[in-house]
Amino acid sequence: MSATAPRPQPHPEPRAEPAPDFRRLPEPIALEDTIATQDVRDVPDPDGGRDPNNDWMIRHA
Repeated sequence: MSATAPRPQPHPEPRAEPAPDFRRLPEPIALEDTIATQDVRDVPDPDGGRDPNNDWMIRHA
């Protein structure tokens, strides 16, 4: 291609329509209608009540 040859012009992309699932948002859900699906109890202590920093200090003193 020579320097004086016209360059092809890019064709503008047609504007994409939004996905049909997102044209309208669903109705909001009331907080009273929701339920907990995860266990919300406290997790057990992974150190079993010990202080790992104190154990390390005593072991390496």
